[in-house]
Amino acid sequence: MRARLRRLVVTAVAVLTAATTLPAAAADRHDRQEQHPTHGGLSAVVRYTEYGVPHIVARGYADLGFGTGWAQAADQVCVLADGFVTVRGERSRYFGPDAAPDFSLSSASRNLTSDLYFQGVRDAGTVERLLARPAPAGPSRESKELMRGFAAGYNAWLRQHRVTDPACAGADWVRPITALDVAVRGYALAVLGGQGRAVDGITAAQPPTSATAGSVDPADAARAARELFASDAADMGSNAVAFSGGTTANGRGLLLGNPHYPWQGGRRFWQSQQTIPGELNVAGGSLLGSATVSIGHNAHVAWSHTVATGVPFSVHQLTLDPADPTAYLVDGRSERMTKRTVSVAVGGGERVTRTQWWTRYGPVVTSLGAALPLPWTATTAYALNDPNATNLRASDTALGFSRARGTADVRRALARTQGLPWVNTIAADSRGHTLFTQSQVLPRVTDELARRCSTPLGRATYPASGVAVLDGSRGDCSLGRDADAVEAGIFGPARMPTLTDQEYVENSNDSAWLANADRPLTGYERVFGNVGTQRSMRTRGALEDVAALADRGRLTVRDLQGQQFANRVPAGDLAAADVARACAALPGGTATGSDGTVVDVSAACPVLADWDRTTDTDSRGALLFDRFWRKLTASVPGERLWKVPFSASDPVATPNTLDTSVAGFATALADTVAELRAAGIALDSRLGEHQFVVRGGERVAVPGGTESLGVWNKVEPVWDPAHGGYTEVTTGSSYIQAVGWDGGGCPVVARTLLTYSQSSDPGSAHYRDQTRLFSTEKWVASRFCEKDIMASPALEVVRVRER
Repeated sequence: MRARLRRLVVTAVAVLTAATTLPAAAADRHDRQEQHPTHGGLSAVVRYTEYGVPHIVARGYADLGFGTGWAQAADQVCVLADGFVTVRGERSRYFGPDAAPDFSLSSASRNLTSDLYFQGVRDAGTVERLLARPAPAGPSRESKELMRGFAAGYNAWLRQHRVTDPACAGADWVRPITALDVAVRGYALAVLGGQGRAVDGITAAQPPTSATAGSVDPADAARAARELFASDAADMGSNAVAFSGGTTANGRGLLLGNPHYPWQGGRRFWQSQQTIPGELNVAGGSLLGSATVSIGHNAHVAWSHTVATGVPFSVHQLTLDPADPTAYLVDGRSERMTKRTVSVAVGGGERVTRTQWWTRYGPVVTSLGAALPLPWTATTAYALNDPNATNLRASDTALGFSRARGTADVRRALARTQGLPWVNTIAADSRGHTLFTQSQVLPRVTDELARRCSTPLGRATYPASGVAVLDGSRGDCSLGRDADAVEAGIFGPARMPTLTDQEYVENSNDSAWLANADRPLTGYERVFGNVGTQRSMRTRGALEDVAALADRGRLTVRDLQGQQFANRVPAGDLAAADVARACAALPGGTATGSDGTVVDVSAACPVLADWDRTTDTDSRGALLFDRFWRKLTASVPGERLWKVPFSASDPVATPNTLDTSVAGFATALADTVAELRAAGIALDSRLGEHQFVVRGGERVAVPGGTESLGVWNKVEPVWDPAHGGYTEVTTGSSYIQAVGWDGGGCPVVARTLLTYSQSSDPGSAHYRDQTRLFSTEKWVASRFCEKDIMASPALEVVRVRER
């Protein structure tokens, strides 16, 4: 298949090496020339090794973008094309207005609302203005060259190949793209946590009629805001840990990155190595449509990201002008909203036109998610401030990481570019240094500002979730500016929670407080996250594991690999023995289900007692406990679940001791046994028989477990008892990397795994190959150094050209 999909295979490896290894000075000259289109067109050399991993070599940034766009299209053309339809505001035209997008680039519930939002971005020229800003406020020339090259490479692949993926073969929506399309896709990812989560509320916002009324109960809003961010953990999360040289066998750092991202759609990772001789050499995972490496390593430093707890937006409550509901008061003066009329095609020649309303703070919104309405009444409206709506700097942050020579350079890149919208950074380097930092773009909402300027609604939401609702009628409630911030209204680098050179730094999507359990981070503003509150089961399990590893010492990359696939279930360690004993003590071995049916649960008791407390694919009892634990935690509030409550003085070990007498315990057990029996699933069946994905008609068992179980190797599958249990994984472990250094001829020691494989095309040889590895807990030995690339038995060399 690879041979059919690629042209111009170069068989003379010596010719390739001579052609692509430029002296540094020549590379610099070529890079400067790339400010203008090249007469011969763009080109790159792509060298494929095992599992379809491309190693892209280019003479400058535009050529590197070209090779990256070409190689991504070869593996993911349909997924990429679908995303470009989204950011062009054309989903309704091709797929109908009422269908739902895949949530990769926004939280829009319908194609129509997605189109209205992105067409509005296009009509307003938002991204063009950001592209025109000089660096560092805007993207650098190198980043823009990468975007230009990516579009050219994608288009060249389309011209030179016939699409065979049945997901889009012959589809008229698979079309050439522009550099602006690439930039808008990057913009969509930047605003994903702000405007992107409010697309429905932005596009639905309309001035009130005489009948419009409504108010928001502060207690309900606080609860809804908490739930809004709790739902994020199920969709996207991550673990990452960096170990210092003091804990390792050779005094050099170690890093394990385990991001939890969607397994389908446009937020998939794609693996590659990018090289500009004398300038850049980096390997790792890129989010689709991106020309830079998002999570990866070079010869000196490795890094990963975890989704952060910072709230990347603020809400401003508007006091409306009594004479005009489309005007609002600031310090007693009336300001008119800006009306944007947006029109999109919905197919059959029909168009839909809607208006959007914008203020000095941002767009008027009528909801944040389905659970948090913000009604526009005759007296009040709400505007969303998203500081990432002026942030097109993430590519430069990634380039800074890619060129870094240590964790100090990673920090400098973050301080210079300030481009990460919603993630933490964890890093280790070859000299034994470690770094954790929550350096993300956040609205400059200090606790003092929140105390002074919160509305009654904000006084409920800000302590509960970090969502600030500020009084938009007061000029003295503006967000202000930090001296070291790249622009007004965001926090500067000095404010970011940061921990350096500790034995370990770790994050599993809780706040920065316990990046190291022995060195708690405090003193940051509430908008960054909380302090002194109960940690998730996954955080608790992760901290137990990494602290034990650090204490043991003499660590190597093999220890990181063991951590990734330990598949230990912290919830099982805490509760399974108590569940088994309480099960065995039930009178008559029965319990009553939620529908009133009496169920014989006696056969479940020994299964739970004998379970090995893991979610390995051959584990017996894991499925039974998983289904029980989901039902129990969904029906019993957390504070009633444990006999020993949470204590901030012992945050890793508490709460503990399951209260099996709580109402709902026996019901959850009865419902679980009844559910499995109704599906024809044995209570002691192996997990892998019922937790799997189907690839090309083959059932591939999937190890790992859900969020509530606290498993490091997180997966979130879909329960479908009619088809044998859990089937498709929706999100979870994705691009995994375990990286260290040995100081040898090739100093980097890296093991990687892309759980869902490189290609989404069922006809590709790389549609399921790494998924099989994931199933059997095997890894790919990274080929980073030149001698290792050239020694690959699967080596295939391709010279790709624009024309």
